[in-house]
Amino acid sequence: QVQLVEPGGGLVQTGDSLTLSCAASGRTFSSYGMAWFRQAPGKEREFVVGIGIVFNSRTQWYADSVQGRFTISRDNAKNTMYLQMNSLKPEDTAVYYCAATGKGVGRRREEDYEYWGQGTQVTVSS
Repeated sequence: QVQLVEPGGGLVQTGDSLTLSCAASGRTFSSYGMAWFRQAPGKEREFVVGIGIVFNSRTQWYADSVQGRFTISRDNAKNTMYLQMNSLKPEDTAVYYCAATGKGVGRRREEDYEYWGQGTQVTVSS
């Protein structure tokens, strides 16, 4: 079992930056690929960004909508993953979820992720 907790959401203005974190406990954090998903009001949950077990540029994959604005990272020593969000837009407003998978890199589907956090609200005002 892996438990995931995401503090750090909030209300920001268009163009602002915000960093989310995801703290993991339980089984070995470094063994899991990680990702952020989000769910906007009235929409299905969607993939945002993922990161593989070893933190390097070759093992990160982004949704087109956030490429160049969002950056994922992880600190395995702290059992924590981060999402740096820059140039935020109102359409980034959503509940953001972190998720963990033991199925390898490049996963974008919800069903590929075994463990989920409870979600944190990010609201971007115009």
